[in-house]
Amino acid sequence: MLKLVDILRVLLFPLIPVYALVIRIRNLMFEKGYLKQNRVNAFVISVGNIAVGGTGKTPMVIFLTRLLKDAGMNPGVLSRGYGRISSGYQFVSDGKEFFKTVEESGDEIVQTVHDTGVPAAVCEDRTEGAKQFINDAGVKTIVLDDAFQHRYIARDVNILILAQRFFYEERTLRKLLLPTGNLREPVSAVERADIVILNRKFLKYREPHESVKNHLQGKKVFSAYYKAIGFYDIKRNESLELGEFRGQKGLVVSGIANTHSFIEALNDIGVDTQNKMIFADHKDYTHKEVQKIRKLFYSTNSTCVITTQKDAVKLQDFKKELDDIDIYYLKIELMLDDEEKFRNEIIYFYNQHKTESTAKTVQ
Repeated sequence: MLKLVDILRVLLFPLIPVYALVIRIRNLMFEKGYLKQNRVNAFVISVGNIAVGGTGKTPMVIFLTRLLKDAGMNPGVLSRGYGRISSGYQFVSDGKEFFKTVEESGDEIVQTVHDTGVPAAVCEDRTEGAKQFINDAGVKTIVLDDAFQHRYIARDVNILILAQRFFYEERTLRKLLLPTGNLREPVSAVERADIVILNRKFLKYREPHESVKNHLQGKKVFSAYYKAIGFYDIKRNESLELGEFRGQKGLVVSGIANTHSFIEALNDIGVDTQNKMIFADHKDYTHKEVQKIRKLFYSTNSTCVITTQKDAVKLQDFKKELDDIDIYYLKIELMLDDEEKFRNEIIYFYNQHKTESTAKTVQ
């Protein structure tokens, strides 16, 4: 039996050719130079995808930013700030202190600062945002979060992350273009990337799907996966080992794009996940939702609440309301199978950027 969301997808099917035509014309105008890309005074790396949500952009941004920081490239992260209540340019953090709330910044950028300790800003217009960000933070490298389609700002490296599961799943409607499917662009857009990351998350590695394989010719391709690091008590600021949660009857609370991988990770650890409260991506928690969490927690005799790090950023504001409930988030990190080779590729692009910048200065 078709769900309501699938019925809506089918009804919107006639709009796919219209969307595809708009995307094709837009990309052609960039390729022919009718739409201009603007350069800023920094080494720019874009991390993005061609599907809506759940590919692992934020973990990849965190992984990449740490690498850049360790290499002494003075990085900062610039995001659109999806789900925030503010608009325009906002200088979120200098890497040590936050100048904006999570509501003004967006949950993903706050999580990124917590995990990397680098400056961060948000702005819908990446070019203008990057210019102000450079002035505010003095960064020499900018990581653009979710900017594969935002082509007005020139980038030195275009990193595209693809979720392995997306291309192998059986729900074919999701593999179509918007508004019926989840694809922002046709799979052929992969050819625009310099580096492609195939993220298998918690699954075993599989060869690239046939629909993607032909577009990977000549690309630098890396495989990535998720690793569960431990649990973190959001009220006591304490970390706990994974084994301490084996057999725990947790109430799983999640407001992310792809809850499947999160549940799968908890099951692998041995957490009882039969009790769940699943919200839409980027859920903006209110007292109403917190009271629902409390009610379900006690009615199911759960031992604790287990959530994602992205949700924990927002639920921290309700410590008093959850004072009598133990609440933890599962710490997950993205890993690359060949991290050293990836690092060398980034350094190669960085040195190429420096050479080109020096040549322009001399001229």
